[in-house]
Amino acid sequence: MLLSTFDWSIIIIFFIVFLIIGVIVSKKAGKSSQEFFLSGRNMPWWLLGVSMVATTFSADTPNLVTDIVRQNGVSGNWVWWAFLITGMLTVFIYAKLWRRSGVLTDLEFYEMRYSGKEAAFLRGFRSIYLGVFFNIMIMATVCLAAIKIGGILFGLAPWQTVVYASIVTVAYSSMGGLRGVILTDFIQFIIAMIGSIWAAIYVINMPEIGGLQSLVTNEAVVGKLNFLPDFNNWETLVPLFIIPIAVQWWSVWYPGAEPGGGGYIAQRMLSAKDEKNAVGATLFFNIAHYALRPWPWIIIALASLVVYPDLDSIAKQFPNIDTNIIGHDIAYPAMLLSLPKGLIGIVIASLIAAFMSTISTHLNWGSSYVVHDFYQRFVNPEASEKKLVNVGRISTILLMAFAALFSLALSNALGAFQILLQIGAGTGLVFILRWFWWRINAYSEITGMIVSFIMALYFQFVHSHFFTPLSNHVELILGILITTIAWITVTLVTKPTDQSVLVDFYSLVKPYGRGWNKFKTLATNQGIKLPEGQDNFTKDFLSMFLGIVIVYFSLFATGFFIYGKSITAYVLSSIVVVCVFVLIKLWRKKE
Repeated sequence: MLLSTFDWSIIIIFFIVFLIIGVIVSKKAGKSSQEFFLSGRNMPWWLLGVSMVATTFSADTPNLVTDIVRQNGVSGNWVWWAFLITGMLTVFIYAKLWRRSGVLTDLEFYEMRYSGKEAAFLRGFRSIYLGVFFNIMIMATVCLAAIKIGGILFGLAPWQTVVYASIVTVAYSSMGGLRGVILTDFIQFIIAMIGSIWAAIYVINMPEIGGLQSLVTNEAVVGKLNFLPDFNNWETLVPLFIIPIAVQWWSVWYPGAEPGGGGYIAQRMLSAKDEKNAVGATLFFNIAHYALRPWPWIIIALASLVVYPDLDSIAKQFPNIDTNIIGHDIAYPAMLLSLPKGLIGIVIASLIAAFMSTISTHLNWGSSYVVHDFYQRFVNPEASEKKLVNVGRISTILLMAFAALFSLALSNALGAFQILLQIGAGTGLVFILRWFWWRINAYSEITGMIVSFIMALYFQFVHSHFFTPLSNHVELILGILITTIAWITVTLVTKPTDQSVLVDFYSLVKPYGRGWNKFKTLATNQGIKLPEGQDNFTKDFLSMFLGIVIVYFSLFATGFFIYGKSITAYVLSSIVVVCVFVLIKLWRKKE
């Protein structure tokens, strides 16, 4: 693609602005590790919320949605829409608990909630397992999207794309820390949304598409429009809807949708001014992530079915692209080639923004694990704040380098998504219940982590080669079942966390749930006084339910407006308004 001078100017200015932000905040970020990784714990909800949304809007997200829509229709998105339940659980139940904990990273939680060498091992191991290996894999999938976009739009070789895309991101991430990431996220999100919406408007008005009405009535598209899969077709209903909505959301650990909160979502909550801002940030994130943002991608994905009805049509259009990366996900950048000069510069800048916001967050998040939960905890406990920041900057650079190298071995965004789900299968329930059940200990999490990983390796490299391959959803269910049985068994046969640790944890966080009743009885019998004033679980759970209804109905109402079904859209919108009113009244009500 030949870009105009105006297009290149937009992209270059974009890079310069982010480098300037990194330089401006670098001095403040370098003062301490808390500044570098939590921006001083004084961030407002709206800035944190936008940052969360920007992070989950990565360069591979439009590609992933396109892959899903082209193969399984709009209803195929339930594989990630179902994680809204997890998100709302975090908003109304876990956000305030995390903020009360006062930890610097969510891994520090382990030695606050558990006891003994096993707690220290869990913290140290997961700092490397999640912060390095798992994090590198996540960033590699984002780099894969950049590789496909770079190949389609510029004809770049894979190595060229990852090198060019990484340099500026690493520069401002290593200089500015989380504050720099959050500030650039705000600008990146605005640019990314403008680019995706504008691109969708242009695409549906292309002569090949003929407008929105022609798109939704096109033979290639009509069968892909339903929000729910065919309930008479169990082959699609089970994997696309029943498994995600009934099992996947609570049982699978996935970045950005961790059951019980965690990862970079927890990092943002921990950097909030207070509990109220932590709750507000996560609520805004879930509304924007699920209700506001998906439709521009879905529209372009549907339009791609008209222009590129199959993979052969894509391959013929781009004969010079490596056949190993030809997949349905490549249809998204392929559609962008139709955009006019000027607009293409903004859209490319928006995709670069999406890439940089996600990568910068994962670099800072992963680096926080390496520095705080491994280096300072086990290697150099007496390290100065300046030393910790320097180690953070060095680890940021190394994480990016390894992610770029690993991305060259991947080929498909949806396939990588399935692998990540399988690795975390069965561990989600531990992360939920550890706040509600005093009996869970460090061995519970260690067992869940090890067994789920072994199951993922077994299905990927053993079962598929020596036995009849299983479908992804069967593998997921088996992995969840075996992993859950394993960690529950280990929980019941091992000793609980030391009472003194549980007392300190309970007194600080004030968790609610009947799962703490036995512990409270034991503590009371020994003359230990525990604090009162727990949260109202019924109120919080009802708020969570209303939040789920608001977001899903908003998502579907928007879709029905797009499909031209106004009456249904207005009915759903009315329900949303009523639920918002009830939620506000409920939230303002005193305990």
